[in-house]
Amino acid sequence: MPRPSKPRSICEMPKYSVFGPKGIKMNTLKKIELKIDELETIRLIDYLGYNQEEAAEQMNVARTTVQRIYNNARKKVAESLIDGSVIIVEGGEVVLCNEDCEECLGHRRFRNRQQRQS
Repeated sequence: MPRPSKPRSICEMPKYSVFGPKGIKMNTLKKIELKIDELETIRLIDYLGYNQEEAAEQMNVARTTVQRIYNNARKKVAESLIDGSVIIVEGGEVVLCNEDCEECLGHRRFRNRQQRQS
């Protein structure tokens, strides 16, 4: 029997939950569920430039867990881009971290700085 999954810490819930090709009715396309923790690994590793060890620490899980989650997420995103599937972001074992944690505050400062530069 597998171990129960440990909730992953995330700094915030996604702003958007559906992504797909423009101009095609969503109900005619294949849907891919991207879990919230999978999106968080993409955010931490690809968007913020964390390595897997840093992402694991932020999410409060093992590095091998982050690696597995990240690989699953990238496969789903690639499938959506190639096949034109709709990505629906939902589900997963997640908990919101304390909004006053240093990591979350640092991310907000980073995002605010990027927005001002744009």
